Amino acid sequence: NLLLRFEGGVVLRSHLRMTGRWRLEPRGAKRVGRPWLVLRGAKHEGVLWNGPVLELGTGEVRRLGPDVLDEPPELEAIVRNLRATDQARELGEALLDQRLVAGIGNMWKAEALWEVTLSPWVRLRELSDDELRSAVNAAARLMRAGVETGRPGRNVYRRHVCPRCGGRISSRGQGDDNRTTYWCPSCQAGNAMPSA
Repeated sequence: NLLLRFEGGVVLRSHLRMTGRWRLEPRGAKRVGRPWLVLRGAKHEGVLWNGPVLELGTGEVRRLGPDVLDEPPELEAIVRNLRATDQARELGEALLDQRLVAGIGNMWKAEALWEVTLSPWVRLRELSDDELRSAVNAAARLMRAGVETGRPGRNVYRRHVCPRCGGRISSRGQGDDNRTTYWCPSCQAGNAMPSA
């Protein structure tokens, strides 16, 4: 969820999912195709392409959990949210629930869990609070680095071989939305295989 707040309390919410993209371009730049939205400034334009979710409103925007990119992230509030949800949920699914923690997408979930060697299939009840903090903190750090450099590093997402152990990367749908989850069964702790 990307939120832009304007004078008068108007909030523009966009969600890029897997197809959307914001670009900052010089004002009046030629473009091919039809963007969803163009926000014009004196020298630049913010251009939204293929954004599947675009809402304009006032007041409170959907109930979102703490933003993972807050500086610093509200780790204790996020852990409380993760503990308040069904503890039988799988970690990978819970991290994508924007009501619990806002901002983590599918790629960042996979990369963060790979970095801290936690399986996306492990149940919340099987994890310590420190492990939850570690996963969320890794997502925050990796996402911030991706924003700062514009080049997100990928070790497991859409990869075939684990750069840490040389094992084969697995992928499978997870959660109600059946979003493809990537993980290394060889080196991610609690590497229980998902049931069919």
